[in-house]
Amino acid sequence: MTAERIEALRGQMRKRSIDMYLVPASDFHQSEYVGDYFKAREYLTGFTGSAGTAVITMTEAGLWTDGRYFIQAGRQLEQSHVTLYRMGEEGVPSVREFIEQKLPEGGCLGFDGRVVNTRAGEEYQKIADSRQCSLAAAEDLVGIIWQNRPQLPKNPVFVLEEQYSGESAESKLKRVREKMREKEADVHILTSLCDIAWLFNIRGHDIAHVPVVMSFAVITMEECYWFVNSQVLGEEVREYCTTNRILVKPYEAVYDYAENIPAKSRVLLDKRMVNYRIFSSLRADVQVLSEHNPTERMKAVKNPTELSNIRKAHVKDGAAFTNFLYWLKTQTGREELTERAASDYLETCRREQDHFVDLSFDTISAYGPNGAMMHYTATEETDAALNAKGFLLVDSGGHYLEGSTDLTRTIALGELTREEKLYFTAVCRANLNLAAAKFLYGCRGSNLDILARGPLWNLGLDYKCGTGHGIGYLLNVHEGPNQFRWRAASKDGGDCILEEGMVTTDEPGVYLEGKFGIRIENELVCKKAEKNEYGQFMEFETITYAPIDLDALLLEEMTKRERKLLNDYHKLVYEKISPFLKPEVREWLKTCTREI
Repeated sequence: MTAERIEALRGQMRKRSIDMYLVPASDFHQSEYVGDYFKAREYLTGFTGSAGTAVITMTEAGLWTDGRYFIQAGRQLEQSHVTLYRMGEEGVPSVREFIEQKLPEGGCLGFDGRVVNTRAGEEYQKIADSRQCSLAAAEDLVGIIWQNRPQLPKNPVFVLEEQYSGESAESKLKRVREKMREKEADVHILTSLCDIAWLFNIRGHDIAHVPVVMSFAVITMEECYWFVNSQVLGEEVREYCTTNRILVKPYEAVYDYAENIPAKSRVLLDKRMVNYRIFSSLRADVQVLSEHNPTERMKAVKNPTELSNIRKAHVKDGAAFTNFLYWLKTQTGREELTERAASDYLETCRREQDHFVDLSFDTISAYGPNGAMMHYTATEETDAALNAKGFLLVDSGGHYLEGSTDLTRTIALGELTREEKLYFTAVCRANLNLAAAKFLYGCRGSNLDILARGPLWNLGLDYKCGTGHGIGYLLNVHEGPNQFRWRAASKDGGDCILEEGMVTTDEPGVYLEGKFGIRIENELVCKKAEKNEYGQFMEFETITYAPIDLDALLLEEMTKRERKLLNDYHKLVYEKISPFLKPEVREWLKTCTREI
């Protein structure tokens, strides 16, 4: 099937004299996760991971993805005619380097300009120019060969009330215009779905587990346009838009709008997010100010209402997860359970909570060797039976009106090897050390990442991903710009100063292919500590409330300080969630959070 689809694409390329065609895993908004309509790269290659780019020539087909997906991609591409390029590995060319090496002089490079961001599009244009090549960015060739392609989503939209958002859309628009005034910008083009949802206090259902609406926004000093399919807007939302002076325009009309922005205008946009077709539609004499969207930093710093709500969401989520743990620990070995049975039961526990909206992502329920795949999804074919030994890694979360959660626990189902316990203990120590950090204001995630990675580096181990990421409020659980990683992921880095009110995950891990995976993940709120002659000190508050499996620890590997940190955390867990548990689960939790 993969070979047939690639050959069909090559047929379209021949008709247009295109020598190389790029197919990224993105939509018109550069979203991390995309709806079914936009899964062109998956359709073409068979690789289902959220990150990756396919490059097709007349003789080669390659797939580039990052360390989270090396194992998964290797398996999914095994029977295909697609070569896996492991990004960041020694000797592996980047997509750009591959294009530079393989694009023939005087040839043609093609891609759909709506799914490639402006920064990448400009880089491809430079490569083409350097090789006297042309660029074909006007057509979606995969769309031409894709029979029975899913439709663009048309799901209902709702307003997130101010008791949850903590700030009105009017106030947020005023703040954005203040930033525009500072930059002397006449127009701000905003295409990031999460930023638009946050700015307008609007939520939807257009991407699975990401409550956003397919739309674009344009803000001027006097007007605000929302380019959206008007069919999805009910009467309440229309009235809300009128009240907040948000003018509704057809979704596709954003390209015509861009073409007609007056000459000499100063346009603020983020080239990492705005697609190449919008950028290419601008007049040549429009001045583009390419910077991070002002809303990116604004939404990353949660306001007091949001923080209060998020803590409530975590109490609910912790109680749901603890009910699941109790069931898993008491039923494993007594009845036949599988990875999917476990994730289904956990979802049931979450759905019982008040104000539950949706899962915040597809649950990762990975037993034994499957846990080594960081973003594993159990299918009917891979659904492993759970035995009374080894680890089950469960990475999951929920969307509530009070906020979004992201929680991982690695659970001992029975007998463990010393190696499993040693590495679990190292991951636990890593998690606790980062959460206990105290640091001067001005530090970034890259300054603190070593606190988590240290215990693993000392064992000659590492994990091929960041240590943590920001969390959206009833939005995408992977939110920037705050993060923990030891090196910048891009030229921008996305490595910002950690501000009071930012919520960031703490999730070190160990992943041994063919053996097991271990990850422990909590969320941390950045807070001010004392201020003295040395400056403003900062610290973290852990707001995830679920027990860490004491059955998997080697206590002799932990320092006295680390044991106290774990005891203090478990005391907090019990205090927060025990009032919401049934008596038998409460007694079980008391044992699970006992002092060590």
